[in-house]
Parts: sequence; C-alpha cells; structure tokens
Amino acid sequence: MKILHTSDWHIGRALYGRKRYEEFERFLDWLLGCIEAEGVEALLVAGDVFDNGTPSHRALELYYRFLCRCAGAGCRHVVVTAGNHDSPSLLNAPREVLRYLDVHVIGCMAEAVEDEVVVLNDATGRPELIVCAVPYLRDRDIRRAEAGETFEDKGRKLVEGIRSHYRQVGAAAAARRAELGGNLPIVAMGHLFTAGGQTVDGDGVRELYVGTLGHVGGDAFPECIDYLALGHLHTAQKVAGSDFRRYSGAPMPMSFGEAGQRKIVVAVNIGAADVSVEEIPVPCFQPLATVRGDWNRIAERIAAMKKESAAVWLEVIYEGDEVLGDLQERLRELIDGTPLEILRTRNMRLVERTLSRMGTEETLDDLDADEVFSRCLAAHEVPPEQHEELVAAFRETVLALHEGELRGES
Repeated sequence: MKILHTSDWHIGRALYGRKRYEEFERFLDWLLGCIEAEGVEALLVAGDVFDNGTPSHRALELYYRFLCRCAGAGCRHVVVTAGNHDSPSLLNAPREVLRYLDVHVIGCMAEAVEDEVVVLNDATGRPELIVCAVPYLRDRDIRRAEAGETFEDKGRKLVEGIRSHYRQVGAAAAARRAELGGNLPIVAMGHLFTAGGQTVDGDGVRELYVGTLGHVGGDAFPECIDYLALGHLHTAQKVAGSDFRRYSGAPMPMSFGEAGQRKIVVAVNIGAADVSVEEIPVPCFQPLATVRGDWNRIAERIAAMKKESAAVWLEVIYEGDEVLGDLQERLRELIDGTPLEILRTRNMRLVERTLSRMGTEETLDDLDADEVFSRCLAAHEVPPEQHEELVAAFRETVLALHEGELRGES
C-alpha cells in the first residue's frame, strides 16, 4: 500500500493579521493532485488540522471539501488524528458520517486502546495495513496528579504515560494482526515532541515546553511499528536518524522563521516485507522573506526584489547604528507600486535606545519565561526558600494557559 504522511496544516492561521485562506486552498488542491499522480491509497494527517479549537466557517469548508474530494483522487482511506491545536470534540463530531467516506478520525484518547487501532483494506476488501492512530495525548488524559509531587515528577510521569499508551496501542495492533492471520504491516501516528527534535522561532511549538518537559525518547515506541508518522514539529526531520520514524513537518511556512525551509510530504510504500520512503517537495504558494541589516543593506535587498516582480511578504529588521525614526515612511516609499508587502517591521536601534533609558541593555527576547519570572521574584524580594515551589507552579500555569488558548478557551 502506498501511503502519504502529512501534518500541521494549521488551516486558518494568519500571519501578522494577514489571512492565508488562498494559500491553504492552493495547498489542498496540490495535495489532491499529488495523491492522484502518486497513486496514494491512504492519507495520514498527524494532527493540527486547524490552527485553533474554533476554526472559521471558511477553514471548515476547506477541510470538509478536501475530504470529500479525496475519494475522487483515488485515495481509499484517510486517517486524521488531532493535534494540540485541534478541538477533539469538533474533529470527532462528524466522524460517524465521515466513516462512510472511509475517513477515520481520532480526536482524543479513546477509552479502549483498541479503538485507536484502524484496519485499512485493499481494493478487494482484504486487510492490508494496521494504523495505530494515536492523537495528541494531553496531560490530564495520561497522568494522575498527586499531592506534593514536583515539577520534575510531573514531567517524568507525563513521558511515562505517553510511553505506556503507545505500548498498549502497539500490543492491541499486534493482537489484531494475529487475529487477522497475516503478516500485516503496522504504521503508528502521533503528535508529540521527541527528544532532540528541531524547532524554529515563531513555530508555536517551542513556547509550549520548559526545558525537556514532555520530550519523549525514541524508545517510547514499540518495536512492532514499521513506520512512525509524526506531527507537531514544523521542520521535516527524522527521529534518531531513522528513515522510518519521521516528522513530515508543516507543508507551508507558518512563520518568517520557516521561510526558505524545504517543505515536504512523505510518500511511503509499505508491504509485509519492506518499507521505502520518498520525500515529495511542496511548492511555495506565498513567498516569505526576512530582510535585515542597516538601511543601505535593506534598500539594496528590496531593490533587487522589486526587479523580480514577485509578490513577497516581508519581515524587515533594521539593525543599523543610525536611529531612524522615519523607518516606516522610508519603507513605504521603497515598496510603493510593487507587489511587495511588509507584514512586520522591527527597528532594533529604536528599541535599544528606548531600553537604554530604562537602564538596561536586555530585551524580552533575551530572556525566557523562567528568567522573567525569576526577575519578578527578586524584584518583589520573595524569600529564596519559596522560589522552587513558586517556579514549579508558574511553569505548570504557563503550560495550562498554552493548552487552553490552543483549544480556544478564554
């Protein structure tokens, strides 16, 4: 069976206020063409279908229209698991209807692990592939809170809970394979942060984690898995160097930090005896670029872009020594009458000048959340013996706030 692994679509995401629905639509159209051209029989979407728990009507329309068109492109099965940005209840709501389209949706951890095991049939109706469709595992689903436990204890129990869940689902898949009486391959899906995973600024992933909280080692996944299709990290990458344990990455740059990255989907030919993997590049539907330096450097770069007449969205970071109070006006004059558009401007010299008046050379970008909180404790003269407990409570609160925002809670 030929499967296609993708994740982290984030339909509905905006970039500094600019809606990107046309990009999402063009990507989904391209993906349908890719499915047809490559002869893909099963599509695996490993979480973060939407950018938040309350997607717009247009975002929902793009998603459901795509699912309806998949069968017409020759794709017999679609398996969708929820990510941390998705609302489990919203994804699950139409799953009984979607099942008639051979779309299998797992929005939250199932009460019985067997319900996360999906058997996909070939064109003749015979079982051909087993999928361990594991969604994003939330802390409250897999860890029991205990009085007096430390922040490190909570992190350790979270990882142990994830490992235990994958072990149970893997055992259920192996039992199902034995029951079906064949040497069926097993694919697992997941939405999590593996130890050593690469992130980039602005991808919305790094901010969810403090230290190594929730980082799962490669040994968490059972040996029966022939291919592991992961989502959550936006940079396409292998897990521990394995060709068969991968993040597909986000198919579109979700921030200027991802601009210039090679975006892919992963095609997997999988049978009872062997597995082969191919990376398929995704076209760039909206070019992004960061222009940084002093004024002359910025003007030169933008002048070169104007000659190319491309509709590029820009982030401009001014780093010159001269204080330019009229930077915005200068930039507007530079791009006037061109398809270039500046979505974000950072005048670092003006920021530094303002901060110098405050008697500090640091910016918030120089400090992480823990450091800012520690400065606050010191400023309010909180006794040192109280710091450890307060820092642990702060970290837990930050994590809970991030998860609440991504579910669309207020």
